[in-house]
Amino acid sequence: MTDPDVPATMHIGELAERTGMSLRSIRHYDEVGLLVPSGRTTGGFRVYTAGDLERLLVIRRMKPLGFTLEEMAGLLRVVDGLTAGDPDEAPALAAQLDAFLEDATARHAKLLERAAMAEEFIGTLGSLRASLP
Repeated sequence: MTDPDVPATMHIGELAERTGMSLRSIRHYDEVGLLVPSGRTTGGFRVYTAGDLERLLVIRRMKPLGFTLEEMAGLLRVVDGLTAGDPDEAPALAAQLDAFLEDATARHAKLLERAAMAEEFIGTLGSLRASLP
């Protein structure tokens, strides 16, 4: 189902605004092949679709978990394969997706642990500050 708030096509600036990502990052993802624009205008400007937006959101969600560009590319290949819908490939793709899910869950747990340590540290600093005039 398409989101009525997402236009059929958009330029890089709108894509950046919708994702909260910089133009530089989006261009970098194009250069490394993670997010190739769906088209270009006659003037050579990148044109993106709602599907490109969704792809970039997957990339954005992987970044805080520390996935490398290669790992991002691997997951995107799995997503592309699942979207293609080849029943012969489905079991292998499902297994790869399960591995990404397990990895993401472990990374998330580590991130939560680090966030808890940061909160503890902030509390320590707050207590120290409260003890001062």
